[in-house]
Amino acid sequence: MTGIGILATGSYVPEQIVTGADVAGPAGVTPEWIERKTQIVTRRYAAPDEATSDLAAEAAKRTLEQAGVPAEALRYLIVSTSTPDSPQPPTSYHVQNAVGAHRAACFDINVVCSGFVYGLALARALVAQEPDAYALVIAADVYSRILDVTDRKTVVLLGDGAGAALVGAVPAGGFLDVELSSHGHAHGLIRVDAGGSRVPTTHGTVDNGDHFFRMNGRGVRDFVMDNVPGALSTLVERTGHGLADVDHFVPHQANGVMLSELVTRAGLDHAHTHRTLERYGNTGSASVALALDDANQGGHLHDGDLVLLAAFGGGMSLGAAALRWTTTGPA
Repeated sequence: MTGIGILATGSYVPEQIVTGADVAGPAGVTPEWIERKTQIVTRRYAAPDEATSDLAAEAAKRTLEQAGVPAEALRYLIVSTSTPDSPQPPTSYHVQNAVGAHRAACFDINVVCSGFVYGLALARALVAQEPDAYALVIAADVYSRILDVTDRKTVVLLGDGAGAALVGAVPAGGFLDVELSSHGHAHGLIRVDAGGSRVPTTHGTVDNGDHFFRMNGRGVRDFVMDNVPGALSTLVERTGHGLADVDHFVPHQANGVMLSELVTRAGLDHAHTHRTLERYGNTGSASVALALDDANQGGHLHDGDLVLLAAFGGGMSLGAAALRWTTTGPA
Protein backbone atom coordinates (compact mmCIF):
# COMPACT_ATOMS: atom_id res chain seq x y z
CA MET A 1 0.00 0.00 0.00
CA THR A 2 1.34 3.43 -0.95
CA GLY A 3 -1.70 5.50 -0.02
CA ILE A 4 -5.31 5.59 1.06
CA GLY A 5 -7.75 7.31 -1.22
CA ILE A 6 -11.19 7.45 -2.74
CA LEU A 7 -11.81 4.55 -5.10
CA ALA A 8 -15.28 5.48 -6.30
CA THR A 9 -18.15 7.87 -5.66
CA GLY A 10 -21.92 7.79 -6.05
CA SER A 11 -24.95 9.91 -5.24
CA TYR A 12 -28.73 10.01 -5.28
CA VAL A 13 -31.32 12.77 -5.16
CA PRO A 14 -35.09 12.24 -4.95
CA GLU A 15 -37.27 12.72 -8.00
CA GLN A 16 -39.42 15.61 -6.74
CA ILE A 17 -38.10 18.96 -7.93
CA VAL A 18 -39.05 21.89 -5.71
CA THR A 19 -38.75 25.33 -7.31
CA GLY A 20 -38.38 28.75 -5.79
CA ALA A 21 -42.00 29.42 -6.59
CA ASP A 22 -42.99 26.36 -4.55
CA VAL A 23 -41.37 27.64 -1.35
CA ALA A 24 -41.57 31.41 -1.83
CA GLY A 25 -45.21 32.01 -0.94
CA PRO A 26 -45.39 30.42 2.52
CA ALA A 27 -42.01 31.96 3.37
CA GLY A 28 -43.22 35.44 2.45
CA VAL A 29 -40.65 36.05 -0.29
CA THR A 30 -40.45 35.88 -4.08
CA PRO A 31 -38.54 33.42 -6.29
CA GLU A 32 -36.39 36.33 -7.45
CA TRP A 33 -35.48 37.13 -3.84
CA ILE A 34 -34.48 33.51 -3.25
CA GLU A 35 -32.17 33.37 -6.27
CA ARG A 36 -30.60 36.75 -5.46
CA LYS A 37 -29.93 35.81 -1.84
CA THR A 38 -28.93 32.16 -2.30
CA GLN A 39 -28.36 31.43 -6.04
CA ILE A 40 -30.47 28.30 -5.50
CA VAL A 41 -32.96 27.61 -8.29
CA THR A 42 -34.31 24.18 -7.37
CA ARG A 43 -33.95 21.58 -4.65
CA ARG A 44 -35.19 17.98 -4.22
CA TYR A 45 -37.58 16.57 -1.62
CA ALA A 46 -37.87 12.93 -0.64
CA ALA A 47 -41.10 11.13 -1.45
CA PRO A 48 -43.43 10.34 1.48
CA ASP A 49 -42.21 6.74 1.54
CA GLU A 50 -38.49 7.67 1.35
CA ALA A 51 -36.38 7.96 4.49
CA THR A 52 -32.74 8.91 4.94
CA SER A 53 -31.63 5.27 4.73
CA ASP A 54 -33.36 4.85 1.37
CA LEU A 55 -31.40 7.73 -0.12
CA ALA A 56 -28.20 6.50 1.51
CA ALA A 57 -28.66 2.94 0.23
CA GLU A 58 -29.14 4.13 -3.34
CA ALA A 59 -25.98 6.25 -3.19
CA ALA A 60 -24.13 3.27 -1.69
CA LYS A 61 -25.24 0.92 -4.47
CA ARG A 62 -24.14 3.35 -7.16
CA THR A 63 -20.75 3.79 -5.52
CA LEU A 64 -20.12 0.07 -5.23
CA GLU A 65 -21.22 -0.46 -8.82
CA GLN A 66 -18.77 2.16 -10.03
CA ALA A 67 -15.98 0.54 -8.02
CA GLY A 68 -16.83 -3.00 -9.06
CA VAL A 69 -16.73 -4.00 -5.39
CA PRO A 70 -19.46 -6.25 -3.94
CA ALA A 71 -21.25 -5.13 -0.80
CA GLU A 72 -20.06 -8.29 0.96
CA ALA A 73 -16.48 -7.00 0.66
CA LEU A 74 -17.12 -3.94 2.82
CA ARG A 75 -15.41 -3.97 6.21
CA TYR A 76 -16.84 -0.66 7.42
CA LEU A 77 -19.99 1.27 6.61
CA ILE A 78 -20.26 4.81 8.01
CA VAL A 79 -23.37 6.95 7.65
CA SER A 80 -23.24 10.66 8.32
CA THR A 81 -26.65 12.19 9.00
CA SER A 82 -28.41 14.62 11.32
CA THR A 83 -31.81 13.43 10.09
CA PRO A 84 -31.77 9.70 10.95
CA ASP A 85 -34.64 7.36 10.16
CA SER A 86 -35.34 7.19 13.91
CA PRO A 87 -33.41 7.67 17.17
CA GLN A 88 -32.68 3.94 17.20
CA PRO A 89 -31.40 1.78 15.56
CA PRO A 90 -28.58 3.58 13.72
CA THR A 91 -29.49 4.48 10.16
CA SER A 92 -26.36 2.66 8.97
CA TYR A 93 -27.91 -0.65 9.99
CA HIS A 94 -30.87 -0.06 7.69
CA VAL A 95 -28.40 0.74 4.91
CA GLN A 96 -26.35 -2.39 5.66
CA ASN A 97 -29.45 -4.53 5.35
CA ALA A 98 -30.62 -2.80 2.16
CA VAL A 99 -27.34 -3.23 0.28
CA GLY A 100 -26.30 -6.61 1.69
CA ALA A 101 -23.09 -5.47 3.40
CA HIS A 102 -23.37 -8.20 6.00
CA ARG A 103 -19.65 -8.30 6.93
CA ALA A 104 -19.43 -4.57 7.57
CA ALA A 105 -19.13 -2.98 10.97
CA CYS A 106 -21.60 -0.09 10.85
CA PHE A 107 -22.07 3.15 12.73
CA ASP A 108 -23.58 6.62 12.38
CA ILE A 109 -21.93 9.97 12.98
CA ASN A 110 -23.63 13.32 13.41
CA VAL A 111 -21.44 16.33 12.68
CA VAL A 112 -24.24 18.01 10.72
CA CYS A 113 -22.90 19.42 7.43
CA SER A 114 -19.26 18.49 8.16
CA GLY A 115 -20.07 14.81 8.56
CA PHE A 116 -18.90 13.56 5.16
CA VAL A 117 -15.37 14.88 5.66
CA TYR A 118 -15.30 13.60 9.25
CA GLY A 119 -16.42 10.22 7.89
CA LEU A 120 -13.62 10.22 5.33
CA ALA A 121 -11.10 10.95 8.09
CA LEU A 122 -12.43 8.03 10.12
CA ALA A 123 -12.37 5.72 7.10
CA ARG A 124 -8.81 6.72 6.31
CA ALA A 125 -7.71 5.86 9.85
CA LEU A 126 -9.54 2.52 9.82
CA VAL A 127 -8.05 1.45 6.50
CA ALA A 128 -4.58 2.47 7.70
CA GLN A 129 -4.95 -0.20 10.42
CA GLU A 130 -6.36 -2.77 8.00
CA PRO A 131 -4.88 -2.09 4.54
CA ASP A 132 -6.98 -4.69 2.71
CA ALA A 133 -10.24 -3.23 3.99
CA TYR A 134 -12.85 -1.20 2.18
CA ALA A 135 -14.73 1.52 4.04
CA LEU A 136 -17.86 3.06 2.58
CA VAL A 137 -18.71 6.58 3.75
CA ILE A 138 -22.26 7.74 3.04
CA ALA A 139 -23.67 11.16 3.83
CA ALA A 140 -27.44 11.56 3.63
CA ASP A 141 -30.02 14.00 4.93
CA VAL A 142 -33.76 14.54 4.54
CA TYR A 143 -34.18 18.08 5.80
CA SER A 144 -37.56 18.53 4.17
CA ARG A 145 -39.08 16.68 7.15
CA ILE A 146 -37.88 19.26 9.69
CA LEU A 147 -38.40 22.53 7.81
CA ASP A 148 -40.73 25.31 8.88
CA VAL A 149 -42.25 26.39 5.55
CA THR A 150 -42.76 29.91 6.92
CA ASP A 151 -39.08 30.37 7.90
CA ARG A 152 -37.33 32.08 5.00
CA LYS A 153 -33.93 31.62 6.68
CA THR A 154 -34.08 27.86 6.16
CA VAL A 155 -36.81 26.64 3.82
CA VAL A 156 -35.37 28.42 0.79
CA LEU A 157 -31.97 26.76 1.30
CA LEU A 158 -32.41 23.12 2.19
CA GLY A 159 -33.14 19.98 0.22
CA ASP A 160 -32.68 16.22 0.42
CA GLY A 161 -29.95 14.01 -1.02
CA ALA A 162 -27.19 11.47 -0.45
CA GLY A 163 -23.62 10.97 -1.60
CA ALA A 164 -20.99 8.33 -0.91
CA ALA A 165 -17.35 7.47 -1.36
CA LEU A 166 -15.50 4.16 -1.15
CA VAL A 167 -12.20 4.46 0.70
CA GLY A 168 -9.38 1.97 0.32
CA ALA A 169 -5.73 1.47 -0.57
CA VAL A 170 -4.51 3.13 -3.75
CA PRO A 171 -1.23 2.57 -5.60
CA ALA A 172 -0.40 6.28 -5.56
CA GLY A 173 -1.85 9.54 -4.33
CA GLY A 174 -4.85 9.57 -2.02
CA PHE A 175 -5.32 11.55 1.17
CA LEU A 176 -2.49 13.90 2.03
CA ASP A 177 -3.92 15.35 5.24
CA VAL A 178 -7.15 16.27 6.99
CA GLU A 179 -8.17 19.12 9.28
CA LEU A 180 -11.03 18.72 11.77
CA SER A 181 -12.11 21.22 14.40
CA SER A 182 -15.08 21.85 16.68
CA HIS A 183 -16.36 25.13 18.11
CA GLY A 184 -18.95 24.28 20.74
CA HIS A 185 -19.27 27.85 21.99
CA ALA A 186 -21.23 28.55 18.79
CA HIS A 187 -23.61 25.60 19.16
CA GLY A 188 -26.68 27.84 19.06
CA LEU A 189 -26.14 29.04 15.49
CA ILE A 190 -27.63 25.87 13.96
CA ARG A 191 -30.00 23.73 15.98
CA VAL A 192 -33.16 21.69 16.43
CA ASP A 193 -34.38 22.55 19.90
CA ALA A 194 -36.71 19.65 20.71
CA GLY A 195 -36.80 15.91 20.27
CA GLY A 196 -33.86 14.91 22.44
CA SER A 197 -33.24 14.16 26.10
CA ARG A 198 -33.09 17.83 27.16
CA VAL A 199 -36.39 18.79 25.53
CA PRO A 200 -38.34 15.61 24.71
CA THR A 201 -41.04 15.79 22.06
CA THR A 202 -44.44 16.70 23.47
CA HIS A 203 -47.64 18.10 22.03
CA GLY A 204 -46.42 21.47 23.27
CA THR A 205 -43.05 21.34 21.52
CA VAL A 206 -44.69 20.30 18.27
CA ASP A 207 -47.26 23.09 18.56
CA ASN A 208 -44.43 25.57 19.14
CA GLY A 209 -42.45 24.29 16.15
CA ASP A 210 -39.51 23.38 18.37
CA HIS A 211 -38.75 20.29 16.26
CA PHE A 212 -37.97 22.45 13.22
CA PHE A 213 -34.48 23.22 11.96
CA ARG A 214 -33.36 26.74 12.95
CA MET A 215 -30.34 28.76 11.82
CA ASN A 216 -28.75 32.14 12.47
CA GLY A 217 -27.66 32.86 8.92
CA ARG A 218 -25.57 35.93 9.66
CA GLY A 219 -23.83 34.17 12.52
CA VAL A 220 -23.05 31.18 10.30
CA ARG A 221 -21.64 33.42 7.58
CA ASP A 222 -19.38 35.19 10.11
CA PHE A 223 -18.20 31.85 11.53
CA VAL A 224 -17.32 30.58 8.04
CA MET A 225 -15.38 33.69 7.02
CA ASP A 226 -13.56 33.86 10.34
CA ASN A 227 -12.52 30.20 10.45
CA VAL A 228 -12.61 28.37 7.12
CA PRO A 229 -10.06 30.30 4.98
CA GLY A 230 -7.35 30.00 7.63
CA ALA A 231 -8.03 26.31 8.18
CA LEU A 232 -7.76 25.60 4.47
CA SER A 233 -4.51 27.52 4.16
CA THR A 234 -3.02 25.70 7.15
CA LEU A 235 -4.08 22.31 5.81
CA VAL A 236 -2.64 22.85 2.34
CA GLU A 237 0.62 24.19 3.74
CA ARG A 238 0.98 21.08 5.91
CA THR A 239 0.94 18.97 2.75
CA GLY A 240 3.90 20.92 1.37
CA HIS A 241 1.83 22.80 -1.18
CA GLY A 242 0.38 26.27 -1.57
CA LEU A 243 -3.18 27.30 -2.32
CA ALA A 244 -2.10 28.07 -5.88
CA ASP A 245 -1.48 24.33 -6.36
CA VAL A 246 -5.12 23.38 -5.69
CA ASP A 247 -6.83 22.18 -8.87
CA HIS A 248 -10.33 21.48 -7.53
CA PHE A 249 -12.25 22.96 -4.61
CA VAL A 250 -15.29 21.00 -3.41
CA PRO A 251 -17.01 22.97 -0.63
CA HIS A 252 -20.19 22.57 1.38
CA GLN A 253 -23.05 23.95 -0.71
CA ALA A 254 -24.53 26.18 1.97
CA ASN A 255 -25.47 29.32 0.05
CA GLY A 256 -24.28 30.46 -3.36
CA VAL A 257 -23.54 34.04 -2.39
CA MET A 258 -21.58 32.97 0.69
CA LEU A 259 -19.76 30.32 -1.33
CA SER A 260 -18.55 32.87 -3.87
CA GLU A 261 -17.26 35.06 -1.04
CA LEU A 262 -15.54 32.08 0.59
CA VAL A 263 -13.70 31.17 -2.61
CA THR A 264 -12.24 34.66 -2.85
CA ARG A 265 -11.47 34.94 0.88
CA ALA A 266 -9.69 31.57 0.78
CA GLY A 267 -7.55 32.53 -2.23
CA LEU A 268 -9.06 29.82 -4.43
CA ASP A 269 -10.39 31.87 -7.36
CA HIS A 270 -8.00 30.03 -9.69
CA ALA A 271 -9.28 26.55 -8.71
CA HIS A 272 -12.26 24.81 -10.30
CA THR A 273 -14.96 25.21 -7.65
CA HIS A 274 -17.59 22.51 -8.03
CA ARG A 275 -21.15 23.63 -7.33
CA THR A 276 -24.41 21.73 -7.27
CA LEU A 277 -26.43 24.09 -5.06
CA GLU A 278 -28.18 25.73 -7.99
CA ARG A 279 -29.87 22.38 -8.69
CA TYR A 280 -30.00 20.68 -5.30
CA GLY A 281 -29.73 23.42 -2.69
CA ASN A 282 -28.08 22.74 0.65
CA THR A 283 -28.34 18.98 1.30
CA GLY A 284 -26.65 19.02 4.70
CA SER A 285 -23.86 16.51 5.16
CA ALA A 286 -24.57 15.13 1.69
CA SER A 287 -23.61 18.34 -0.09
CA VAL A 288 -19.83 17.83 -0.33
CA ALA A 289 -20.39 14.19 -1.31
CA LEU A 290 -22.90 15.17 -3.99
CA ALA A 291 -20.61 17.83 -5.42
CA LEU A 292 -17.64 15.45 -5.41
CA ASP A 293 -19.61 12.79 -7.25
CA ASP A 294 -20.89 15.37 -9.73
CA ALA A 295 -17.30 16.38 -10.46
CA ASN A 296 -16.16 12.77 -10.71
CA GLN A 297 -18.98 11.56 -12.93
CA GLY A 298 -18.56 14.66 -15.09
CA GLY A 299 -14.99 13.64 -15.89
CA HIS A 300 -13.44 16.73 -14.29
CA LEU A 301 -11.10 14.90 -11.89
CA HIS A 302 -7.88 13.43 -13.28
CA ASP A 303 -4.98 11.41 -11.91
CA GLY A 304 -2.72 13.58 -9.81
CA ASP A 305 -5.11 16.51 -9.43
CA LEU A 306 -4.95 18.21 -6.04
CA VAL A 307 -8.48 18.20 -4.62
CA LEU A 308 -9.50 20.22 -1.58
CA LEU A 309 -12.72 19.33 0.27
CA ALA A 310 -14.21 21.78 2.76
CA ALA A 311 -17.23 21.33 5.01
CA PHE A 312 -18.71 23.38 7.83
CA GLY A 313 -21.90 23.13 9.80
CA GLY A 314 -23.78 22.88 13.05
CA GLY A 315 -21.84 22.47 16.23
CA MET A 316 -20.13 24.54 14.93
CA SER A 317 -17.90 22.12 13.07
CA LEU A 318 -15.28 22.31 10.36
CA GLY A 319 -13.76 19.56 8.26
CA ALA A 320 -11.34 19.73 5.35
CA ALA A 321 -9.31 17.19 3.41
CA ALA A 322 -6.60 17.45 0.78
CA LEU A 323 -5.97 14.54 -1.57
CA ARG A 324 -4.28 13.59 -4.81
CA TRP A 325 -6.98 12.16 -7.03
CA THR A 326 -6.48 8.73 -8.53
CA THR A 327 -8.51 6.89 -11.14
CA THR A 328 -6.40 3.75 -11.23
CA GLY A 329 -8.54 1.71 -8.85
CA PRO A 330 -7.62 -0.32 -5.78
CA ALA A 331 -3.99 -1.04 -4.97
